[in-house]
Amino acid sequence: MGHSDGGTLSGSGSGSIEAPTDAAFVRRLFNQTAPHYDLINQIFSLGSGGWYRRRCLRRAGLKPGHTVLDVAIGTGLIAEVAQRIVGPKGSVYGLDLSEAMLQEARRKLDLPLIQGTADMLPIQDGSIDFLVMGYALRHIRDLESCFREFFRVLRPGGVFLLLEVSSPTRAIYRSTLARYLGRAVPAISRMVTRRAEVQALMAYHWETMETCVAPPEINQTIVKSGFTNIVCEGWFDLFRSYSASRP
Repeated sequence: MGHSDGGTLSGSGSGSIEAPTDAAFVRRLFNQTAPHYDLINQIFSLGSGGWYRRRCLRRAGLKPGHTVLDVAIGTGLIAEVAQRIVGPKGSVYGLDLSEAMLQEARRKLDLPLIQGTADMLPIQDGSIDFLVMGYALRHIRDLESCFREFFRVLRPGGVFLLLEVSSPTRAIYRSTLARYLGRAVPAISRMVTRRAEVQALMAYHWETMETCVAPPEINQTIVKSGFTNIVCEGWFDLFRSYSASRP
């Protein structure tokens, strides 16, 4: 699905991919809601997403000239910022399970895109300077296998950045978030888009956020996968970024 420059990408993903039941559900849900995803993101983040993505990428070490892989690229919100940072001498590749998300990304961005999954990257060993995955951890069944795959495609010294949302640790934040994400955002999203599947997507986000892997386990798995120089930062007891490098 998408195109390759014949270098970093080692597959084209031109046909349908075989996916387990959970992956098939996620793929269908995101395919149905892809045209509305950017609007949903604006509602969810209250318009702060662009600033936050840019800050996290720069703090993790993304620089002009880097080769970047955006895993679970979605509509390209992170990749768009990464493209501006790496400049004309750098390159950004995008991968996603959902063909509709890739179609939305292609409408906005001129970069190589491929359909695939995070645990089986069609990417050559040691060919990436910077790998980022945003808000897709909930879709990963085997975290260590996934992170080891990230380790494989990164060059020595390459950086892995994970952006995630997790359930707040403070009761007052959990209560506020439950009202906002669990009720207000799905209702507003459906009202604005007039699509029931959009409400289903937000309900899925809330449910998986509540059951997502806890930050200590994420850190431990990053270490077990071979990464070093691990930094975890939290924002408003909700947004978290994890960065690490391949030795």
